[in-house]
Amino acid sequence: MRAATTTRRGGIAALGASVALLLGACAGGLDPAASGIGGADVDPPAATVAPAPDVPGESAPGESAPAASGTALAALSGLPVKGRAPQTGYSRDQFGPAWADIDHNGCDTRNDVLARDLTRTVTDPGTHDCIVLSGVLADPYTGTRIDFLRGQATSTAVQIDHVVALSDAWQKGAQQLDGVARRQLANDPLNLLAVDGPTNSGKGDGDAATWLPPSKAFRCQYVARQVAVKQAYALWVTQAEHDAIAGILARCPDEPLPAGGPAPDVAPVDDQGDDPADDDAGAEPQEPFANCDAARAAGAAPVHRGDPGYSSRLDGDNDGTACE
Repeated sequence: MRAATTTRRGGIAALGASVALLLGACAGGLDPAASGIGGADVDPPAATVAPAPDVPGESAPGESAPAASGTALAALSGLPVKGRAPQTGYSRDQFGPAWADIDHNGCDTRNDVLARDLTRTVTDPGTHDCIVLSGVLADPYTGTRIDFLRGQATSTAVQIDHVVALSDAWQKGAQQLDGVARRQLANDPLNLLAVDGPTNSGKGDGDAATWLPPSKAFRCQYVARQVAVKQAYALWVTQAEHDAIAGILARCPDEPLPAGGPAPDVAPVDDQGDDPADDDAGAEPQEPFANCDAARAAGAAPVHRGDPGYSSRLDGDNDGTACE
């Protein structure tokens, strides 16, 4: 109470002095501005800073310096802010076959990401070391270790997450992309992470305004990757999403914008999303192989989802690779 009383007395005294000065200036015919009263040299009232929007699991940030070039925060400022478009017309098929081998390295995208993100991997030599049989994941979403073992009952422990969910992308610009760009978005390593399966299932198609990784230590990297994907594919953000991302990046303003690798070698597709190269004479048969013996006899095994001759009937564990 003593400090508060002193402050109030000081303020009252200062106010009295200001009034006296103003009265004296007016009585003497002086310009109040020339005496420093009411002129440009008087400090304006302090601006009121609006509280930052709520971000799941985060507290409101303080003011920050302008974003530096090359940071996710700078890139965020360049993303269009619009409302969410209707989900009408969305289906997973709009983004091409799941885990297609769009880089033509002989391995489907799921196994490419597993090989990239897991350590101590063991691969199946019979698949040209494409199929990851086991490995260890340092899960970025939960900060835990997961021992991955391939199998019908165990593979789902590790899932490949689309950092920008395809449904979310569809509602924020992807429906305006052509089939080639959408297929690339669905298989772009920039937009893919191997993560804890149950946590990924809980995310659904949420954006940063509705879902963030439980591990706070990874949130800066997570939203930075979302910004990079949306920038690369000319997608937009909603106002709530923009504010949520900005709230996270305010705590790590120097978080770099992740760089994608070289653009995958994607062949043009027709209006139906089929690869026209499949129509070439002398190519592998267009109808699904009758069985895996036929696929092996044609030298096509393993057959990846999206490749000529693939059929889910031949893919017993539904991992995108048949006749392994």
